[in-house]
Amino acid sequence: MQLALSDEDQAFREEMRTFFTTEVSEEIRTAVAEGRELTRDQIVESQRTLNKAGLAVPHWPEEWGGRGWSELRRHIWHEEMQAACVPVPLAFNASMIGPVIAQFGSEEQKKEFLPKTANLDIWWSQGFSEPDAGSDLASLRTTAVLDGDHWVVNGQKTWTTLGQYGDWIFTLVRTDPDVKKQAGISMLLIDMESDGVEVRPIELIDGGHEVNEVWFDNVRVPAANIVGEVNSGWTQAKFLLGNERVGVAPVGATKRVLARAKDLAKDTLADEPLLRARMVELENQLLALELTALRVAAHSADGEPHPASSVLKLRGTELQQAVSELVVDLGGPATLASGEGDATLDWYRRSTPIYLNLRKASIYGGSNEVQRQIISRTILGL
Repeated sequence: MQLALSDEDQAFREEMRTFFTTEVSEEIRTAVAEGRELTRDQIVESQRTLNKAGLAVPHWPEEWGGRGWSELRRHIWHEEMQAACVPVPLAFNASMIGPVIAQFGSEEQKKEFLPKTANLDIWWSQGFSEPDAGSDLASLRTTAVLDGDHWVVNGQKTWTTLGQYGDWIFTLVRTDPDVKKQAGISMLLIDMESDGVEVRPIELIDGGHEVNEVWFDNVRVPAANIVGEVNSGWTQAKFLLGNERVGVAPVGATKRVLARAKDLAKDTLADEPLLRARMVELENQLLALELTALRVAAHSADGEPHPASSVLKLRGTELQQAVSELVVDLGGPATLASGEGDATLDWYRRSTPIYLNLRKASIYGGSNEVQRQIISRTILGL
């Protein structure tokens, strides 16, 4: 089954394809294609290029940079961006706190933060998970106590992705310890330059520094930095996580990696029927996921994702991992090579760290076990 686009939507696809392949830095796109880690400056440059053209946050309200596109056009935008090896706008800004502020924030917060968030003038970090509150996020222990016109925050967050670059952090804190745990949580916006904030690196299994611990020691946060009403943070967290789960099914990027793997293996496919079958199965599953993503987008209303976004998170991350494992299998000994070689050898050499790094994909954004529970309750009614 293939999508049949109208002439207008096909022209829109060509417009997006031309922009992404001609206006975004070739150096950045090459780094993405080769699986190299982008620098902070490259991520900022890419998003600012998109934002200047009105293409960084098309799903936001139009008064704050949105485009009012149909869900199909948003899908085309996202697919063509990934196909062109353009970095997706920083999720913490574009898909997480931006929509939350637009939906729940005060007018002052919208004016102060949304333009800077879209242009990546502020790099946001996410302060949700804690050592004893990951999948069971409502068990978080970081506290915020009101003292005059400030909240005093104490506690610890962990697995803060790219927190070493963060300017601000949107943080779930416990503001009422005497009510049901979900009911006593609020969301605070905290300047990471505040006294008492400390970021400590966590070294990952692939040797990289991508995640961090963030500690709060009597950090004073203006009372005006709370998002929405006090103790309404659980509603905002569910809204945010629903948007995050839609974004963690990178169909276009996974298709691109699979296509390159298929091209590199073309000389051996004729003699490897099991390998051919494995690739075809992955291609079919990615097509099914792509169509599911369209259905989820079409049935999302009032800014809230459809419950089936959990399906996207579950299958999207599983397929990411399956394709990364296929690449490692194809590369064989080349995936453990040291030093620099030709482009193919370098791609395979980087595939092992990528494979190891993607073990996290079935955990972040709500573990896949949690997604199965959500699916069973909200979709299947079990």
